[in-house]
Amino acid sequence: MTTKKFCFLVAFLSFLTGVCAQSLGKQAASKEKVYYVKIETSYGNMVVKLYNETPLHRDNFLKLVKEGTYNDVLFHRVINQFMIQGGDPNSRNAKPGQMLGDGDLGYTLPAEFRPGLYHKKGALAAARQADQVNPEKRSSSCQFYIVQGNKWDAEKLKMVEQRLGRTFTKEQADVYATLGGTPFLDGDYTVFGEVVEGMEVIDKIAAVQTGPMDRPVEDVKMKMTIIER
Repeated sequence: MTTKKFCFLVAFLSFLTGVCAQSLGKQAASKEKVYYVKIETSYGNMVVKLYNETPLHRDNFLKLVKEGTYNDVLFHRVINQFMIQGGDPNSRNAKPGQMLGDGDLGYTLPAEFRPGLYHKKGALAAARQADQVNPEKRSSSCQFYIVQGNKWDAEKLKMVEQRLGRTFTKEQADVYATLGGTPFLDGDYTVFGEVVEGMEVIDKIAAVQTGPMDRPVEDVKMKMTIIER
């Protein structure tokens, strides 16, 4: 074999190796496991899909679910047409009228903001302390909320864009107009999952009677389990 032919063969084999490696990489990415968690309540069950794009929040949430951290804690803050919030460990066995919302597990998570993950209805996001004491917008170790929100027409969404100094994609605008959500929270709180089953349960919980600090008058307890799919 001549030197020229040998060099061509080496180059061709290198090209095939690169193509195969690239193809295998894409296959591996497409086969990345997706995790689901069932949230059981007296108003029905919800199934949430956790985003692989936010691995720190995904893994932390899965760890807490496995440890039973969320079992028998409350949706302690409910605001109709906004969101339902839960996960405060102090809410387990909380007395009627007890103020809730300050409980944590002694650590926070760095924000994982992703442009394609936004506050549409059903979005699962991490609660956090206010900017004044938390300029990095780090997430609570355990408290979360599920978005209910409202529908937003083009005019209202334009006002939000001007306030935030950003532009929503056509997909986001369409979703906010048809499904609804809370677009004014985008880029401020980490969205790390979404409800894929039981969307009506959000509306049922959001509609309950509440008292001081938006706590439901009758406790809304939760239980969580990981679903294998």
